[in-house]
Amino acid sequence: MSYPDIGILSLSAPGPIELLIILIIAVLIFGKRLPEIGRGLGKSLMEFKKGLNEAKDVKDDLTNEVKKVGNDIVNQVKDANPQKDS
Repeated sequence: MSYPDIGILSLSAPGPIELLIILIIAVLIFGKRLPEIGRGLGKSLMEFKKGLNEAKDVKDDLTNEVKKVGNDIVNQVKDANPQKDS
């Protein structure tokens, strides 16, 4: 039994001609709504990035708070159990 050549069956990114055909079809289908769709996608992308930045800020704040609490606990333990100098 022989297997087909993998190179023939593999999918790749569309080339410039395929992208041009897709663009022409999109213009024919969506026409005047294309700028509106583009604006909507742009706004969605900006909101997504804003959400990512907010999540990163919250994570950084929590990390700093945990480190602060950890340092406070270490200091309290050291204060409660002073070591005698030899």
